[in-house]
Amino acid sequence: MPASTPNRSLPPAAGIRDRILQAARAQLFAYGYTALTMDELAAELGMSKKTLYVHFPSKDDLVGEILQGFVTEIRASAEALFGDTSLSFPVKLHRFSEAMAKRLRVNPHIFRDLQRSAPHMYRQIEELRHRNIPLIFGRMIRQGQAARMVRADIDPDFAIEFWRPAIQALMHPDTLERLKLSPDEMFSRSINLFFGGLLTPAGRKDYEKHLDP
Repeated sequence: MPASTPNRSLPPAAGIRDRILQAARAQLFAYGYTALTMDELAAELGMSKKTLYVHFPSKDDLVGEILQGFVTEIRASAEALFGDTSLSFPVKLHRFSEAMAKRLRVNPHIFRDLQRSAPHMYRQIEELRHRNIPLIFGRMIRQGQAARMVRADIDPDFAIEFWRPAIQALMHPDTLERLKLSPDEMFSRSINLFFGGLLTPAGRKDYEKHLDP
C-alpha cells in the first residue's frame, strides 16, 4: 500500500502556535486575563479546544508564553535600536520610549486582573521586569555616557537599582488606579523624569526637541 500523501493545506504546527498566540495576546491585552477563555479562543480561531490543548496544556502556559514573548520582543527591538549607529542617542531614547508606550496601550485593568485572578502570573511579570530592566536600561545609560549625552558622574549600576523598584512600584495596580494613569502614560512620564536627571544639558536639549509639544 503506498504511503499516504500529507495534506499540504494544513498549516504546520509552528503556524498554528503562532495563530493561537496572536489571537490570545490580542484578547489578553484588550480584555484581561479573566475574560480570556480557551472556549472563546477556540471558537475565534475555528479550531477545537483539543487542538488548543495540544499546543498549550493550560491557559497559564499560554499566557506565560505571551508574557515571555512580549519581553523578548521588547529586548530584540531595543537591541536593534541601540545597535543602529546612524541614530543619535537622544533619538534612540525617544524612539524607545515611544515604542514602549505604544506596546503598553493595553487594558489599564490588566495588572489588577492578573493580581487578583492569577497572582502567580502577576509575579511572573514582576520577575521579567526585574531580570530585563538591567539589561535594557544598563545598555542605554552606558551608551548615553559614551555619547556624552548622559552625565559621566552617574554610576549605571546605582541608577538601575534606583529605577528598577521605582518602575515596579509605579506599574503596580494600586499606583495606576490612585494616579488615574494608564500603563503607557505612566511609562512615558516615568522615563522622562528618570532620564531628565541623567542627561547632560546638551543631551536634554536634544531629547526635548523630539518630544510632542
